[in-house]
Amino acid sequence: MNAMTLPEPAFPATTAPPYFDVRDIHAYYGESYIVQGVSFAIQKGDVVALLGRNGAGKTSTLRTLARALDPELKRGEIWLDGEPIHKLKDFQAARHGVQIVQEDRRIVPGLTVEQNLVLAQIAEPKGWPLEKIYERFPRLAERRKQDGVTLSGGEQQMLAVARALARDVKLLLLDEPYEGLAPVIVQEIERIVQEIKMLGITTIIVEQNAVAALELANRALILDMGQIVFDGAAGAVLEDAALRNEYLAI
Repeated sequence: MNAMTLPEPAFPATTAPPYFDVRDIHAYYGESYIVQGVSFAIQKGDVVALLGRNGAGKTSTLRTLARALDPELKRGEIWLDGEPIHKLKDFQAARHGVQIVQEDRRIVPGLTVEQNLVLAQIAEPKGWPLEKIYERFPRLAERRKQDGVTLSGGEQQMLAVARALARDVKLLLLDEPYEGLAPVIVQEIERIVQEIKMLGITTIIVEQNAVAALELANRALILDMGQIVFDGAAGAVLEDAALRNEYLAI
Protein backbone atom coordinates (compact mmCIF):
# COMPACT_ATOMS: atom_id res chain seq x y z
CA MET A 1 0.00 0.00 0.00
CA ASN A 2 1.43 3.36 -0.94
CA ALA A 3 2.17 5.80 1.84
CA MET A 4 -0.17 8.75 2.12
CA THR A 5 1.31 11.99 0.81
CA LEU A 6 1.83 14.47 3.62
CA PRO A 7 2.69 18.13 3.17
CA GLU A 8 6.33 19.00 3.53
CA PRO A 9 6.88 21.09 6.66
CA ALA A 10 7.87 24.71 6.33
CA PHE A 11 11.11 25.58 8.11
CA PRO A 12 12.22 29.08 9.09
CA ALA A 13 14.99 30.43 6.90
CA THR A 14 17.46 30.20 9.78
CA THR A 15 16.61 26.58 10.67
CA ALA A 16 18.04 23.61 8.77
CA PRO A 17 15.53 20.93 7.82
CA PRO A 18 15.89 17.72 9.84
CA TYR A 19 18.39 15.14 8.63
CA PHE A 20 16.01 12.28 9.46
CA ASP A 21 12.31 13.09 9.44
CA VAL A 22 9.61 10.59 10.41
CA ARG A 23 6.08 11.80 9.68
CA ASP A 24 3.06 10.09 11.21
CA ILE A 25 4.00 6.48 10.42
CA HIS A 26 1.54 3.62 10.98
CA ALA A 27 2.67 -0.01 10.66
CA TYR A 28 0.99 -3.39 11.07
CA TYR A 29 1.84 -7.04 11.55
CA GLY A 30 -1.09 -8.46 9.61
CA GLU A 31 -4.13 -6.97 11.35
CA SER A 32 -2.17 -6.03 14.48
CA TYR A 33 -1.73 -2.25 14.68
CA ILE A 34 1.73 -1.80 16.18
CA VAL A 35 3.26 1.56 15.23
CA GLN A 36 0.51 4.10 15.81
CA GLY A 37 1.33 7.50 14.36
CA VAL A 38 4.97 7.95 15.30
CA SER A 39 6.54 11.27 14.31
CA PHE A 40 9.93 12.76 15.16
CA ALA A 41 12.79 14.62 13.52
CA ILE A 42 16.51 14.51 14.31
CA GLN A 43 19.59 16.29 13.06
CA LYS A 44 22.77 14.86 11.57
CA GLY A 45 25.06 13.47 14.26
CA ASP A 46 22.30 12.98 16.84
CA VAL A 47 22.45 9.84 18.96
CA VAL A 48 18.90 8.96 19.96
CA ALA A 49 17.80 6.48 22.64
CA LEU A 50 14.47 4.94 21.60
CA LEU A 51 13.06 3.59 24.85
CA GLY A 52 9.97 2.01 26.38
CA ARG A 53 8.73 -1.02 28.28
CA ASN A 54 8.60 -4.47 26.70
CA GLY A 55 5.90 -4.49 24.03
CA ALA A 56 5.92 -0.71 23.58
CA GLY A 57 6.80 -1.05 19.88
CA LYS A 58 10.49 -0.15 19.92
CA THR A 59 11.84 -2.91 17.66
CA SER A 60 8.79 -2.65 15.41
CA THR A 61 9.44 1.07 14.97
CA LEU A 62 13.11 0.43 14.24
CA ARG A 63 12.25 -2.23 11.66
CA THR A 64 9.76 0.14 10.03
CA LEU A 65 12.45 2.80 9.78
CA ALA A 66 14.79 0.25 8.15
CA ARG A 67 11.97 -0.58 5.68
CA ALA A 68 11.72 -4.23 6.69
CA LEU A 69 8.88 -6.24 5.15
CA ASP A 70 7.30 -6.64 8.60
CA PRO A 71 5.74 -4.66 10.09
CA GLU A 72 4.12 -3.21 6.96
CA LEU A 73 4.14 0.57 6.70
CA LYS A 74 0.64 1.55 5.62
CA ARG A 75 0.67 5.29 6.16
CA GLY A 76 3.16 8.07 6.76
CA GLU A 77 6.50 9.19 5.37
CA ILE A 78 10.19 8.73 6.19
CA TRP A 79 12.80 11.13 4.84
CA LEU A 80 16.59 10.78 5.11
CA ASP A 81 18.88 13.65 4.11
CA GLY A 82 16.13 15.19 2.02
CA GLU A 83 15.23 11.96 0.20
CA PRO A 84 12.02 9.94 0.71
CA ILE A 85 12.68 6.34 1.73
CA HIS A 86 9.21 5.25 2.84
CA LYS A 87 8.45 3.48 -0.46
CA LEU A 88 11.74 1.59 -0.51
CA LYS A 89 12.35 -2.04 0.40
CA ASP A 90 14.94 -2.87 3.05
CA PHE A 91 17.80 -3.56 0.61
CA GLN A 92 17.06 -0.31 -1.21
CA ALA A 93 17.03 1.63 2.05
CA ALA A 94 20.39 0.02 2.91
CA ARG A 95 21.81 1.32 -0.37
CA HIS A 96 20.58 4.77 0.67
CA GLY A 97 22.57 4.50 3.90
CA VAL A 98 20.11 3.01 6.42
CA GLN A 99 21.99 0.23 8.21
CA ILE A 100 20.36 -1.82 10.95
CA VAL A 101 22.12 -4.08 13.46
CA GLN A 102 19.37 -6.45 14.55
CA GLU A 103 19.12 -8.11 17.93
CA ASP A 104 19.88 -11.57 16.50
CA ARG A 105 22.96 -10.11 14.71
CA ARG A 106 22.34 -12.08 11.47
CA ILE A 107 25.88 -13.48 11.19
CA VAL A 108 26.07 -15.65 8.06
CA PRO A 109 26.94 -19.25 9.07
CA GLY A 110 29.74 -21.00 7.23
CA LEU A 111 31.55 -17.72 6.49
CA THR A 112 34.57 -16.35 8.29
CA VAL A 113 34.64 -12.95 9.94
CA GLU A 114 36.34 -11.49 6.89
CA GLN A 115 33.95 -13.16 4.46
CA ASN A 116 31.00 -11.70 6.39
CA LEU A 117 32.54 -8.25 6.01
CA VAL A 118 33.38 -8.72 2.32
CA LEU A 119 29.84 -9.95 1.66
CA ALA A 120 28.48 -6.72 3.15
CA GLN A 121 30.46 -4.76 0.56
CA ILE A 122 29.30 -6.61 -2.56
CA ALA A 123 26.74 -3.92 -3.40
CA GLU A 124 27.79 -0.31 -3.84
CA PRO A 125 28.21 2.12 -2.21
CA LYS A 126 30.80 0.78 0.21
CA GLY A 127 31.62 2.14 3.63
CA TRP A 128 34.73 1.59 5.72
CA PRO A 129 37.49 -0.46 4.05
CA LEU A 130 38.61 -3.63 5.80
CA GLU A 131 41.83 -1.98 6.98
CA LYS A 132 39.89 0.70 8.86
CA ILE A 133 37.47 -1.85 10.32
CA TYR A 134 40.34 -3.98 11.63
CA GLU A 135 42.04 -0.89 13.05
CA ARG A 136 38.89 0.03 14.99
CA PHE A 137 37.99 -3.58 15.85
CA PRO A 138 41.33 -5.30 16.59
CA ARG A 139 39.61 -8.35 18.04
CA LEU A 140 37.96 -8.97 14.66
CA ALA A 141 41.36 -8.64 12.99
CA GLU A 142 42.67 -11.38 15.28
CA ARG A 143 39.73 -13.61 14.34
CA ARG A 144 39.36 -12.71 10.68
CA LYS A 145 39.73 -16.35 9.56
CA GLN A 146 37.37 -17.74 12.22
CA ASP A 147 33.81 -18.80 11.38
CA GLY A 148 31.63 -15.85 12.40
CA VAL A 149 29.02 -17.91 14.24
CA THR A 150 31.68 -19.43 16.52
CA LEU A 151 32.60 -16.02 17.97
CA SER A 152 31.49 -15.09 21.47
CA GLY A 153 28.30 -13.06 21.85
CA GLY A 154 30.24 -9.83 22.29
CA GLU A 155 32.47 -10.56 19.30
CA GLN A 156 29.41 -11.34 17.17
CA GLN A 157 27.96 -7.98 18.19
CA MET A 158 31.21 -6.30 17.14
CA LEU A 159 31.03 -8.11 13.81
CA ALA A 160 27.41 -7.05 13.30
CA VAL A 161 28.29 -3.39 13.96
CA ALA A 162 31.41 -3.62 11.78
CA ARG A 163 29.39 -5.16 8.97
CA ALA A 164 26.99 -2.20 9.10
CA LEU A 165 29.92 0.23 8.94
CA ALA A 166 31.30 -1.70 5.96
CA ARG A 167 28.29 -0.36 4.05
CA ASP A 168 27.67 3.29 3.30
CA VAL A 169 26.01 4.48 6.51
CA LYS A 170 23.99 7.65 6.92
CA LEU A 171 21.75 6.31 9.67
CA LEU A 172 22.75 3.49 12.04
CA LEU A 173 19.95 1.61 13.82
CA LEU A 174 21.03 -0.53 16.79
CA ASP A 175 18.52 -3.00 18.21
CA GLU A 176 19.41 -4.15 21.74
CA PRO A 177 23.21 -3.96 21.31
CA TYR A 178 23.81 -5.02 24.95
CA GLU A 179 21.31 -7.88 25.03
CA GLY A 180 22.67 -11.03 26.67
CA LEU A 181 26.23 -9.75 27.02
CA ALA A 182 28.43 -9.92 30.09
CA PRO A 183 29.11 -6.55 31.79
CA VAL A 184 32.73 -6.49 30.62
CA ILE A 185 31.60 -6.99 27.01
CA VAL A 186 28.90 -4.35 27.41
CA GLN A 187 31.67 -1.89 28.30
CA GLU A 188 33.49 -2.77 25.08
CA ILE A 189 30.35 -2.33 22.98
CA GLU A 190 29.75 1.00 24.76
CA ARG A 191 33.25 2.06 23.73
CA ILE A 192 32.46 1.22 20.11
CA VAL A 193 29.18 3.16 20.21
CA GLN A 194 30.99 6.12 21.81
CA GLU A 195 33.44 6.03 18.92
CA ILE A 196 30.58 5.95 16.41
CA LYS A 197 29.14 8.98 18.22
CA MET A 198 32.48 10.81 17.99
CA LEU A 199 32.56 10.09 14.26
CA GLY A 200 29.26 11.95 13.91
CA ILE A 201 27.23 8.99 12.62
CA THR A 202 23.53 9.60 13.22
CA THR A 203 22.37 6.71 15.39
CA ILE A 204 19.15 5.42 16.94
CA ILE A 205 19.54 2.89 19.76
CA VAL A 206 16.79 0.61 21.04
CA GLU A 207 17.95 -0.76 24.38
CA GLN A 208 16.35 -2.26 27.49
CA ASN A 209 19.31 -0.96 29.51
CA ALA A 210 17.80 2.51 29.39
CA VAL A 211 20.37 4.21 31.61
CA ALA A 212 23.28 2.99 29.46
CA ALA A 213 21.53 4.17 26.31
CA LEU A 214 20.65 7.55 27.83
CA GLU A 215 24.24 8.13 28.91
CA LEU A 216 25.35 7.66 25.30
CA ALA A 217 22.54 9.64 23.69
CA ASN A 218 21.84 13.35 23.37
CA ARG A 219 18.16 12.78 22.49
CA ALA A 220 15.52 10.45 23.89
CA LEU A 221 12.25 9.17 22.51
CA ILE A 222 9.95 7.13 24.74
CA LEU A 223 7.32 4.87 23.23
CA ASP A 224 4.20 3.58 24.93
CA MET A 225 1.65 1.43 23.09
CA GLY A 226 3.17 2.31 19.73
CA GLN A 227 3.07 6.07 20.30
CA ILE A 228 5.71 8.58 21.36
CA VAL A 229 5.00 9.96 24.82
CA PHE A 230 8.29 11.82 25.31
CA ASP A 231 10.64 13.57 22.87
CA GLY A 232 13.45 15.57 24.38
CA ALA A 233 16.93 15.66 25.84
CA ALA A 234 18.37 12.39 27.15
CA GLY A 235 19.56 14.17 30.27
CA ALA A 236 15.99 15.22 31.08
CA VAL A 237 14.96 11.55 31.31
CA LEU A 238 17.91 10.72 33.55
CA GLU A 239 16.86 13.55 35.86
CA ASP A 240 13.13 12.77 35.93
CA ALA A 241 12.50 9.80 38.22
CA ALA A 242 8.71 10.01 37.80
CA LEU A 243 8.99 9.81 34.01
CA ARG A 244 11.34 6.84 34.21
CA ASN A 245 9.12 5.06 36.68
CA GLU A 246 5.97 5.59 34.59
CA TYR A 247 7.31 4.54 31.20
CA LEU A 248 10.59 2.69 31.79
CA ALA A 249 10.15 1.05 35.20
CA ILE A 250 13.57 2.27 36.36
